[in-house]
Amino acid sequence: MASSTMVVTGIRSIGAMSVINRTSARSLNSKDPFQQLSFFKRKLVYSYPNASSFLAPTSAGVFSSCTSSTATLAVAANDPVVSVDWLHANLNERNIKVLDASWYMPNEERNPFQEFQMAHIPNSIFFDVDGISDQSSNMPHMLPSEEGFSVAVSALGINNEDVMVVYDGKGIFSAARVWWMFRVFGHHGVFILDGGLPKWRTAGYDVKSIASRYDDEILKTNPATDAIEKHYQGLSQVGPITFKAKLQPHLLWTLDQIKKNIEEQTHQHMDARGKARFNGTAPEPRKGIKSGHVPGSKCIPFGEILDSQQTLLQESELAKRFEAEGISLDRDIVVSCGTGVTACILAVALYRLGKPDVPIYDGSWTEWASKSDTPIATV
Repeated sequence: MASSTMVVTGIRSIGAMSVINRTSARSLNSKDPFQQLSFFKRKLVYSYPNASSFLAPTSAGVFSSCTSSTATLAVAANDPVVSVDWLHANLNERNIKVLDASWYMPNEERNPFQEFQMAHIPNSIFFDVDGISDQSSNMPHMLPSEEGFSVAVSALGINNEDVMVVYDGKGIFSAARVWWMFRVFGHHGVFILDGGLPKWRTAGYDVKSIASRYDDEILKTNPATDAIEKHYQGLSQVGPITFKAKLQPHLLWTLDQIKKNIEEQTHQHMDARGKARFNGTAPEPRKGIKSGHVPGSKCIPFGEILDSQQTLLQESELAKRFEAEGISLDRDIVVSCGTGVTACILAVALYRLGKPDVPIYDGSWTEWASKSDTPIATV
């Protein structure tokens, strides 16, 4: 796929009106007029109070961080990632929220919340992948309800006008899950930090700590987790709802849809787990879960679409990876993995290749293999 030429054109606030010539970008599907600037192939004029400094789309299909006098770096609206240099230059823009979405496999025995407190990108907020989930499900970190997500994200001080930059402690790993969560709840102003915290630190940029040298002073909980737990317990909420989620069902698949797809084959099914687990020759990391795969699915391990620095491969290389596994980019695709985390990395790659509406099977292999009536294939 040919890449678009991105030309940054800064804009100025004219009183309460900002004029932006928008010719090509992706739809952001939002009721907010700022978010709606994307993908309208016409000249738009919106009243936007206090518009002297915000992240705005430009005529070349990019977002640029604009002030009343200058524009800094730009990010392509049709790309799911931003660079560490871009984030560093735009870190203090008032509508950018940086989220640390670090999460690790159970067998890694790492505590992402404590690691966040020891070292994180300045101004960032911790997003608890396990905590901000469906508290009524016995499956790991299943997608919460619209109301649950709204409550949790509002507790983090986020609103619908904010632009999110999400990172994690590995490079591109669990950040992709949170990128997808915002998109599945109708908020498309969200990007992944390419290379994550490791690349940020390699670039020599500062990190902050909120942990003291005394372990008992390290925070034990965070407001979003507390808020969503209270929501599922039916307790009254404290604080306003500043973020309103709207589920986009086409980005979320269920077990029944996967079953139906085995017969109808409307979508190519891609699995992001390692080939040994997919083939059934290596155990799953979660106890009691058999290895193998959904009949008819194909395996592209998520690590194969990242480079040695854990950044996303360029379009040409990504296309080669998918083509090598017999995946046609002209057909619909659904993706899964172990628990709905690394599948989102495949969705990120497909987004870069021009397929923004790839659904995730949220329950993924952990749900599929736990059922007695679901077929399992091995190699």
